[in-house]
Amino acid sequence: MIPMILGVLVILAVFFLAVMYYDCNRFVTTSYEIESGKITGEYTFVLLSDLHNKSFGEKNEKLIKRLEEIAPDAILVAGDMLTAHEKTQRHHVAIDFMSQIGRKYPVYYGLGNHEHRLMLYPEESNGRYEAYTESLHKAGIRPLINESVTLPAVNINIAGLVLDRCYYRKFHAYPMPEGYLSDLLGEPQKNAFQILIAHNPDYFMDYEKWGADLVVSGHVHGGLMRLPFLGGVISPKLTLFPQYDGGKYEQGHAVMILSRGLGTHTLPIRIFNPGELVVLHVRHVSSKE
Repeated sequence: MIPMILGVLVILAVFFLAVMYYDCNRFVTTSYEIESGKITGEYTFVLLSDLHNKSFGEKNEKLIKRLEEIAPDAILVAGDMLTAHEKTQRHHVAIDFMSQIGRKYPVYYGLGNHEHRLMLYPEESNGRYEAYTESLHKAGIRPLINESVTLPAVNINIAGLVLDRCYYRKFHAYPMPEGYLSDLLGEPQKNAFQILIAHNPDYFMDYEKWGADLVVSGHVHGGLMRLPFLGGVISPKLTLFPQYDGGKYEQGHAVMILSRGLGTHTLPIRIFNPGELVVLHVRHVSSKE
């Protein structure tokens, strides 16, 4: 009986390791339609997040090819394209990838907790943050650090939010005081379609109250492992079955698109949870439609 049980456990372990290897080295494309009367035309964004220095093929050729097939009008980056505490110094992967896409598309970059950590503690980064931001600037990318840009042709405003590190604490959500987002970002443009790039999805209700029409987030990596009916298993806060693990969510007048990300860090785990490239088709819709 015991040998049979051990045999079953070995088979299961091999199966899950095979799935993990497969899912860690592929990505899928997910598309969403976003409509609003505020938008004055049609626009296609690609949402990227949590690459964490992952390369799909030589110099991310598979990811680049997929972007070329989609031919977006612009790219939204929801943070963590590199890893703050990576000892192998593989940040050149993120530099090369961002440099390639920055020369081909307008890129609106919101920082994740990993970029923010490098920015806050430059003595720990051995010049990585400076080298990274310099490469972004050379490619025409300026990170939106609690700043906004406007796309007047389609009446869209894009804000990039950088939260304090206390909002990434483990085990529980740190409460966000009233007025915190307005102090960082100012007031949203009421007559424009307001996109908020906010790496941490846990504060979606606060983002909606601030005035975001569309929130794009990452950070959760899809919950590492996904189970039927239950979704993602664990969040970066180390809470089981997080409320927000990936996909489309609605709150009041706002929609949040949460990417399951592309790479991994610390624990290279993705089970039934491949990387994800997200396409957002935004368009005008009249009240009569």
